[in-house]
Amino acid sequence: MTVRRIAVTAVSLLLAVTAAGCSGGTSSDSGKHPKTPTPSASGSSAPGADGPGAALQYGPGPQAKYTVQTQPPAGSCHFGYTAAKEPLEDKACTPGALNPKVTTATLKTTICQSGYTSTIRPPASITGAEKAANAKSYGYTGALHDAEYDHLVSLELGGDPNDPRNLWVEPPSPGHKAGAGPNNPKDSVESKLHTAICSGKVPLAAAQKAIATDWTTALATLSLN
Repeated sequence: MTVRRIAVTAVSLLLAVTAAGCSGGTSSDSGKHPKTPTPSASGSSAPGADGPGAALQYGPGPQAKYTVQTQPPAGSCHFGYTAAKEPLEDKACTPGALNPKVTTATLKTTICQSGYTSTIRPPASITGAEKAANAKSYGYTGALHDAEYDHLVSLELGGDPNDPRNLWVEPPSPGHKAGAGPNNPKDSVESKLHTAICSGKVPLAAAQKAIATDWTTALATLSLN
């Protein structure tokens, strides 16, 4: 009888230990799956500004003194082209990045204020070096004079001034005359979007998303053409 009681007691203890282990499962699992870190200000997503496949990110914004930014490795980026042979950026290399100073609440004192972009544009001494390096990133071998080192989300649309995710060497468009410098129809698209934002016709985030997705279809996407 004594042996039987001992056996029963042992089984009872084993069941109690097992139950305790199960009740602690949630705590144990949470240790295996830590929370995703909160992104820094320079890597946070813009609310409602979803780019192709992912939210557009904020860059560091305007700087008192700009420095030359490291570009993607040589040959790692590849141009795309529309049916009309207009050049498109490589989304993996140039997804776009936004100026954190430009929000719906600050439009009147930033991009909708005359002369604002000239106060935040990096100097040629910085962008010249970046342009040459970015040309190697994209494997561009044409004359740099004829290519534009272009902000994917332009400064007048709230793009970051010097984040490498927002800049790319844009080849000449069809009909370009060699040696004549950049001929960029994207500029007129940006101007129309800027006007639409500042007039209240189009939300800031919608315009940024459209230009970052495909500049050649941005106006049609927003019913502006």
